[in-house]
Amino acid sequence: MKLKVVVLGAGFGGLELSTILSETIGDTLDLTLIDQNDSFYFGFSKLDVMFGRTSPDAVRIPYRTIAKPGVRFRQETIMAIDPNARRVTTTNGTYDADVLVVALGADYDQAATPGLVEGGNEFYSFAGAARLRDVLPAFTNGHAIIGVTNKSFKCPPAPSEAALLLHDYLVARGVRDACRISVVMPFGIPIPPSPATSQAILAAFAERGITYVRDRLVSALDPVRRVAVLDDGSEMPYDLFLGIPKHCVPEVVAASGMTENGWIPVDKTTLKTRFPNVYAIGDVTSVGTPKAGVFSEGAARTVAAHIIAGVRGTEAPPAFRGIGSCYIEFGEERVGRVDVEFLAGPPTGTFTDPSAALAGEKKIFGSSRRARWFGIK
Repeated sequence: MKLKVVVLGAGFGGLELSTILSETIGDTLDLTLIDQNDSFYFGFSKLDVMFGRTSPDAVRIPYRTIAKPGVRFRQETIMAIDPNARRVTTTNGTYDADVLVVALGADYDQAATPGLVEGGNEFYSFAGAARLRDVLPAFTNGHAIIGVTNKSFKCPPAPSEAALLLHDYLVARGVRDACRISVVMPFGIPIPPSPATSQAILAAFAERGITYVRDRLVSALDPVRRVAVLDDGSEMPYDLFLGIPKHCVPEVVAASGMTENGWIPVDKTTLKTRFPNVYAIGDVTSVGTPKAGVFSEGAARTVAAHIIAGVRGTEAPPAFRGIGSCYIEFGEERVGRVDVEFLAGPPTGTFTDPSAALAGEKKIFGSSRRARWFGIK
């Protein structure tokens, strides 16, 4: 009898998990991978789309190219999750699982920040990044704010990257001298686990005349007066607002009874939930790593190892350690890298200075996963 695995969400975690299980136990595997979207894109590609460096269609990878032993992809909307029964209901039917893995990521609640919808822009969704392709050319003078609205958000380096790339974008158009750029962040330094990375980012900001507003959140926008209201009541006038909206679990996850304090709690060493044979990985959890694809991918490897050990009757794998490497765009076609570990003790990180060589390494990071997950060379 084949092991029935249902994986909800075809992001970094779902794709890596499905690939490993197919490679190792594909002959005895019956895995259904479900996602409401028809295609995948790397999170870092949103910046390329936003600043017109590539088109939206160029970075989409259709899920229909997935062809792996024991794996079938279904583009369906998930309507209900019953973790006790390990049963999932979609717009097309019901799926029962021996092992259920929730990898649905985080959604965005723009309405949670008053005025953001009416008076600002967000670039964390693919649609938001694509819309900004038409908004940014009209910005020729004034104050641009990149503002975080909640402490828990995907890819902590992204606001800093957006600021540095916006600087390059404005320089290329010959209007940088007429513009100001500020970054509002809830941290004292941009990347708290790595002071060296933070120092490099802050030095790049200083060199480019970008203001870093530390330990603050944007709590509201006033679209009429064109001011951002910070969480201490202070105000910052703006002409262009690029926001990082509040993150939350998808509604179907919130309704499933799996969450506590807004996220799915898991055993940090195994990614198991409190429900038997139900795992959760990636941004939908409160595991304690940043909400970034590379950590979802690492969590998927741990869960795959546990599933394989259960099938083969072998010893449990090592604990999940929350290790990952993040590439950081510094502008001027240079990329830095921070290597971090979160769960083996106090979070630690090491930094590699930005270079053209790391820009090439980042491209290999993407192409290797396209080949591994989708068979695209």
